[in-house]
Amino acid sequence: MIENRSILRREQATLMAALRNPSGISGSYDELPGDGETLLRSGLSLRHMRMIAALDDHGRVSAAAQVMNISQPAASRMIAEMEAVLDVKLCERLPRGITLTPYGKALARRARSILLEMREADREISELKAGKGGSVFLGAVTAPAIELAVPAIREIRRIYPRIEITMQVETSNVLARELIASRHDFIIARIPDDLNPRLFESRVIGVEKACLIVRRGHPLSMGKAVRLEDTAAYDWVFQSGGSPLRQAMESNFLNRNIALPDRILNTSSLLLTLVMVAQSDAIAPVSIQVAKFIQSPEGLAGAIDVVQTEFDIEVRPYSLITVKNRALSPAAKMLHDFILREVG
Repeated sequence: MIENRSILRREQATLMAALRNPSGISGSYDELPGDGETLLRSGLSLRHMRMIAALDDHGRVSAAAQVMNISQPAASRMIAEMEAVLDVKLCERLPRGITLTPYGKALARRARSILLEMREADREISELKAGKGGSVFLGAVTAPAIELAVPAIREIRRIYPRIEITMQVETSNVLARELIASRHDFIIARIPDDLNPRLFESRVIGVEKACLIVRRGHPLSMGKAVRLEDTAAYDWVFQSGGSPLRQAMESNFLNRNIALPDRILNTSSLLLTLVMVAQSDAIAPVSIQVAKFIQSPEGLAGAIDVVQTEFDIEVRPYSLITVKNRALSPAAKMLHDFILREVG
């Protein structure tokens, strides 16, 4: 109980430092300007932090109140309390919901870090009490999920069978935002072009190569190398616009002055991609790691063929990514470091 109170005081101090010092979170009361105690004495609490994060997530006071399991008038009072303490307006009311002001967004961003640390403290204490090995939340794009994450998870679970691991396989755009929102410990992906790279610490750990897949018996799977222009007459299954794999494939068309395909199904679902390919004459670009798996006896052997092509498809390198200045839990650091060792 004493440890919990100490953690709570440290996190409240972190909040105060964050609000006074936008460039970083201070770790010591002595580093704060002024008396350094104003916000702590004001009564700004973790419930306030949960409220501002919920407002940022949902954009409605009613939805935030539901998440907090309180009434809407009580939620409005909490917002007013925060605005009175900080002496700034945190949100603007719109005809349909609310939007956070720059002050509100700054507080929400720092609140997420504080709530994450409290979640980690609670998780570690619970795991120590239960004798469990810890838990990890990670995300990965498809190729390194198969090639790196799954083997690493298998080996870590062999050595530490009580570690609980949750993995999300998605696009880099989704994963990076989940990481920022504190829903992942780390990700294996690419930093999206529209996010500030200074938010992250990343290390390139692999290059993804891709190939084209079709159904078994497809006209393009008859053995000879296929030219890119030979594919133009068929339907294509692509990831959404802006994904690195799609960009790499479209670059192949543009660099050869070949018109881009105009019969396209867009989906981020690998399962839907495989179903469409297996049940039609559609073509889909996938990572070589995915193609190898679905051709193996453990995958979909007999249903999918890899097209032999005269051209290569190389995708942007992927990285092991964490949020800058966010400490990993012991279990997450163990899996993170294991992956780093495996890639050399």
